[in-house]
Amino acid sequence: MKGSFEVGSVEETWALARAFAAELKPGDVVCLEGDLGAGKTTFVQGLAAALGVKGRVTSPTFCIVQEHRGAACFLVHMDLYRLAGEDDVLAIGWEDYLAEGAVLAVEWPERAGSLIPPDAHHIRFLHAGEEKRKVAIDAASQNKI
Repeated sequence: MKGSFEVGSVEETWALARAFAAELKPGDVVCLEGDLGAGKTTFVQGLAAALGVKGRVTSPTFCIVQEHRGAACFLVHMDLYRLAGEDDVLAIGWEDYLAEGAVLAVEWPERAGSLIPPDAHHIRFLHAGEEKRKVAIDAASQNKI
């Protein structure tokens, strides 16, 4: 699923995430890029629901990693903002999660450097008004929305 989409509500963001989740497989890395409040965690909530995760999905800003086991998948939501680089990312279990087949949803993926695999999905979020967001899926390398 590639393209640029505009969403105007939490529900529309969840629906987009559910459609995207249908393409995920164990071990996939999803890089979530965008400003604070742009919709990254809301998107992960939609992913989690689509992957059969029960319970609340919140931002891992202060705990860095949140694990969510669902009926269809093991989802790991990471916020790497407070980490200094690849060594810190490895220290929180990056390789272990991938070896276990987790889908990694990663905020601030640039902190992971070369650990991000070349086939990672890139999702960029931009504010486009008070409630509207532009979401570009697999367009980060092209640097456009």
